[in-house]
Amino acid sequence: MAKPTTILVKLESTADTGYYYVTKKNPRTQTEKMTFRKYDPVARKHVEFKETKLK
Repeated sequence: MAKPTTILVKLESTADTGYYYVTKKNPRTQTEKMTFRKYDPVARKHVEFKETKLK
């Protein structure tokens, strides 16, 4: 059976709260790092989330 093409990545908050989301990414089609504006419940506002490696 073949491996799945998607990988799990961690989207970490730029507000330095330590909050993060885990999402899937297809590295064949999305070669650059992902950035999203999502809700950070610790900071209680929408902030930029940047992709980091999931350990």
